[in-house]
Amino acid sequence: MAPTPARLVVLVSGAGTNLQALLDACADPAYGAQVVAVGADRDGIEGLARAERAGVPTFVARVKDYTSREHWDRAVADKVDAFDPDLVVSAGFMKLAGAAFLERFGGRYINTHPALLPSFPGMHGARDALEHGVRITGATLFVVDDGVDTGAIVAQVAVPVEDDDTVETLHERIKVAERAMLVDTVGRMAREGWKVDGRRVRLGR
Repeated sequence: MAPTPARLVVLVSGAGTNLQALLDACADPAYGAQVVAVGADRDGIEGLARAERAGVPTFVARVKDYTSREHWDRAVADKVDAFDPDLVVSAGFMKLAGAAFLERFGGRYINTHPALLPSFPGMHGARDALEHGVRITGATLFVVDDGVDTGAIVAQVAVPVEDDDTVETLHERIKVAERAMLVDTVGRMAREGWKVDGRRVRLGR
């Protein structure tokens, strides 16, 4: 019997291009994963439309609909948990996970960042790398913890900084490399398993 595909819940806040790349990859049974739900923190976004076109269940949890940020965090955790995920993927999800979410999904919630962490964390990875004058930047896939872009690193990919780069051109090249890294690594995690060992993430069972 073929192994059961790993169950992915993907969280989005916008256009969902990384989500689309995962949906496309999951169409191949050999990839080893299936997107079982897509969640968002706002209505009417293309990421939700992509999921609906693919026949994937969706849910929305808007912060303003809850009595507190902690209440919202618990609600998102409940909504994700209902789909029994093996792995939760932040694909452009613009909200920080709180204590309740991380307690439930610690070690299996991953996110990407447009820089080679621990360099240039925060909201402006490409801009900060360009302003600092580095010659190589890139993208990082990491396990989310309670810090800002501080979790254990799963994978990284390097992107050269060109002399004529702007923030926009650099960020666009980073996003292309980031998307390929995400799809490749999520597939490996699904097929091979993974273990978080302190600051190290080891692929394989």
